[in-house]
Amino acid sequence: MATMNISLPDPMKDWVEDQVETGLYSNTSDYVRDLIRQDQSAQEKRELLVKALKKGESSGISKRTLDDIWTEVKAKK
Repeated sequence: MATMNISLPDPMKDWVEDQVETGLYSNTSDYVRDLIRQDQSAQEKRELLVKALKKGESSGISKRTLDDIWTEVKAKK
């Protein structure tokens, strides 16, 4: 596993240490790894959304009404 050193302002350092003290994380590295995983997941979701928006934009204007679309969405649930 690679090592990375970072510098944080004191209030951020205190925040990280407080998060570790909750017991949810075994150490500061565990907390930072969790933040990175969350950021990666959020980035993947953003990329999927952008792809869906581009696909929708390129598909042209729908002949369905907004009510038609909502009815279809509710039926899928």
